[in-house]
Amino acid sequence: MNTPPALLPLLALLVSPALAQPGAPSEPDAPPADWRSEEAPFLTNHTQLTFPDRFIKAGEAYFSPDANWIIFQAIEHPAPGEEPDPFYAMYVARLDRATSPLALSHITRVSPKGSANTCGWFDPRNESTVIFGSTTVRPADEQKSGFQVGTRKYVWQFPDEMEVVAISPFSMIGGLGASRAVRGNPSDLSHAKPEPLFTRPNYDAEGSFTQDGRFLLYAHVEDRPADVPSDQPYRPDANLYIWDRDTGQQHAIVTAVGYDGGPFFHPNDGFICYRSDRKGNDLLQLFIADLKHTADESGVNIPIGIEQEWQITDNEHVNWCPFWHPSGEFLVYATSEVSHGNYEVFAIESNVWKLRAGQDPKSLRRIRITHAPGADVLPAFSKDGSLMMWTSQRGGKTGDEARPSSQLWIATVTGSPFAAPAKERQEARPPIDTTK
Repeated sequence: MNTPPALLPLLALLVSPALAQPGAPSEPDAPPADWRSEEAPFLTNHTQLTFPDRFIKAGEAYFSPDANWIIFQAIEHPAPGEEPDPFYAMYVARLDRATSPLALSHITRVSPKGSANTCGWFDPRNESTVIFGSTTVRPADEQKSGFQVGTRKYVWQFPDEMEVVAISPFSMIGGLGASRAVRGNPSDLSHAKPEPLFTRPNYDAEGSFTQDGRFLLYAHVEDRPADVPSDQPYRPDANLYIWDRDTGQQHAIVTAVGYDGGPFFHPNDGFICYRSDRKGNDLLQLFIADLKHTADESGVNIPIGIEQEWQITDNEHVNWCPFWHPSGEFLVYATSEVSHGNYEVFAIESNVWKLRAGQDPKSLRRIRITHAPGADVLPAFSKDGSLMMWTSQRGGKTGDEARPSSQLWIATVTGSPFAAPAKERQEARPPIDTTK
C-alpha cells in the first residue's frame, strides 16, 4: 500500500479520501452573531438534510440532473454492540422538494458491505444508474484513515482496489422523475454488486461525466516509480484521465508532478477545474484547463489533453473541492483562508472565455460565501443553479459528540455572489498573491 500524505485532522471528520487535504490545525475563529444573515446575499432557506441520530458523519453529495435525488457518502450508526464501519458507504436519497423545509426520503445504501467508497455521480445516459469509487470488497490494507496520535499527523489511505463502479438502484426505488410514484422503499441494496466501468491497477476515483455521458473525467494514482525503494515513504501521485466509454480509450489529460484530483467538467464540457499539490507542500491550489480535442471518424471532438492551464489560486492556504456554477461564471470551493480550524466556502470568478482571451488570473475576484462556525466544505450546485448543497458542522453538538458532526446542508441560491449587496465589503480583502 502506498504511504499517503499527512492530512489535516479536522478533515478526517468530514470528507472522502478523494478530497481530504492538509493544513496545520488551529482553533476556529469566533462565529458571527447570525450566519443566516451573513450568508443571505447568496444563500437563503438553509436546511439540514442529514442528522447525527442516523449518521455519524455524512458528506460529499451531488444532485441528479433533475435535482430530485442526491448521492452521498456517510457512515451510519452501527447496531447495538457493533463497531462503526471504518469506511464510508454510498447512499442515494430522494430530495423531497415539495416539502417545506426540504427533506430526504427513501435513503438507500447502494455500496457493498465492508467496502470503502467515495465520490458518487449520476450517469447522464441512464437515469437508473449511479457511479462512485468503490473497493467493492474490504480493502486488503485495513489500516483505516485517521489521526495518528503519536505522530500528530492525519493519514489517509488510497486503496489499490478502488475502481469507478456503476449500479442501477433506481429501477428498484421508482426512478428519478419527479412525477413517478416510488415503488417501495428499500433501505439497503448492499447485497447488490456494483460493476467496474473499467479496471486499472491502483486507486481510481473522483469521477464525473460530460453532459452527454460519453466521457468520464477521473483521478488515477500512478505506479510507484521504480527508483523509489519499497521501504521508503512515497506520496501517491494522481493524474487526471478521461475515459471514452464508446471506444474504451484512456486519455491522460493532466500529468504534472503532484497529486491532481477533484476534477469536474465545465458546464459546456470544453474546460475542466481541479485542485493540485504541485509544490508538494500540502497547500492545494485551484486550476482550470482548456481541453485539447481531436475529431474522430464521425466528427465528434475527443478530449485528448489540455491546450492551456491557468492556476487561479496561489497562496498559503489549502484550496480544494472546486465546483462550477452552471453559468460557468464562477467556481465555489473550500479554503483554509479564514483558519485551518474553520474551513469556509468561497467563490472565485472563472469566466473561461476571458481567461482564454488573456485575463490575468491575479485579477479574479473572490468572495466569502459561508460564515458559520465549524467547517463548510464540498459545495455542489443543482444543474439549474437554484440550490447549493454542502458538508457542514454548523448543526452543533448532539449527545456525547466531542465536536459537531459533519452533515449535509442545502440552501436556495439567490444569484451571483459578485452581484450581492455585500460585494464591496467582501472585496476589500487583499488580492491573491500569485508571485510566491
